Amino acid sequence: MRVIEKTLRKAEEGRSIMMVEEIRNHLTDCIIPFWKGLRDDANGGYVGYMDHDLKRDEKSVKGCILNSRITWFFANAYMTLKDESLLLEARHGYEFMQKYCVDQEKGGVYWSVRFDGTPEDTTKHTYNQAFSIYALSSYYDASKDESALKTAMELFHIIEERCMDEIGYKEAFDRDFQEIENDKLSENGVIADKTMNTLLHVFEAYTELYRVSGDGAVKERLKWILDTIAEKIYNPELHRQEVFFDREMHTILDLHSYGHDIETAWLIRRGTDVLGDDTYTAKMLPIILDLTGQVYRTAFDGRSLANECEKGVVDENRIWWVQAEALVGFLNGYQLAPEHTEYLEAARAEWEFIKAHVIDKRPGSEWFWDVNKDGEAVSGKPIVEPWKCPYHNGRMCLEVIRRGID
Repeated sequence: MRVIEKTLRKAEEGRSIMMVEEIRNHLTDCIIPFWKGLRDDANGGYVGYMDHDLKRDEKSVKGCILNSRITWFFANAYMTLKDESLLLEARHGYEFMQKYCVDQEKGGVYWSVRFDGTPEDTTKHTYNQAFSIYALSSYYDASKDESALKTAMELFHIIEERCMDEIGYKEAFDRDFQEIENDKLSENGVIADKTMNTLLHVFEAYTELYRVSGDGAVKERLKWILDTIAEKIYNPELHRQEVFFDREMHTILDLHSYGHDIETAWLIRRGTDVLGDDTYTAKMLPIILDLTGQVYRTAFDGRSLANECEKGVVDENRIWWVQAEALVGFLNGYQLAPEHTEYLEAARAEWEFIKAHVIDKRPGSEWFWDVNKDGEAVSGKPIVEPWKCPYHNGRMCLEVIRRGID
């Protein structure tokens, strides 16, 4: 019996090592070269659009979120792989952010700029400020450039002083930080005054900022956000997060966002690890495990993850970022609760689905935006656009490499 157990254990370890190596190779052979190839040396930053037929638009709008996420990606890829060329890419993105995306006159970060860096959409969105903090914090860690940390702290104070009311984070503002309608992060036929999505990514950004700075004010806001997630966002009766809210934080739509819930689960774990407060670790662990278990039971079909469920109707499309976050989230669930070996199997199944169907095998491409549940690419959506970047799939690769598989 012991011989059989040892043989099975070695087989499991072999499968785990193989998955890690395959994902590392995919990162170095596909994702990194693809995004390096979009570098714009003439105008700065990275080309902002490639259609489904792999045609680049050199004069497309450059989303500031796109460029901050690319900067974050290359900074973290450098810190993981120690390839100096990746730090040069991160510096290229950082310089574009500082020169063009940051409003030098009125503070904050624009929504988008034209291909040459001139302002295109001067909306100041809390979500966008957060992703700039995320990128600047990681770039500071990679480069030790104090100006990056200085800008990140300035944006932290802008969010805290200009993007909040007495209840929580507001969403969208004009260039002068006068509140405007939140059309950019509202979906499914509603206009939300506050969103789970923005709160989650402020938390993510502050986690990284606190990790590199140790700033006490940032630490206190991390605690406040965790309390808000536990008390106002997380719905214990439905074992999910609510997504869209009115000004007083009342939910306004029956929506279960599977991708956001599994992403939240592992980002909360990251945040509590960085925070290092046993009280919050204990408070949030049941929520992490509940969100992970509910997504596994309701949205995972043994191969891949559905998108969302609105008013009882499931969107069965397999979105690129949802699959990436599912892999990390299930791996995180297994590492927190090793008795749930089904989560490890789910992570492996997700990789097989991604490898077979979501990765675009055409030369010069990366991942499809979405496929149907059978793995067929059907929508024809762009390969690159302001929301389509290496943040989710690149981060998935980095997380698997950093974690290994216990």
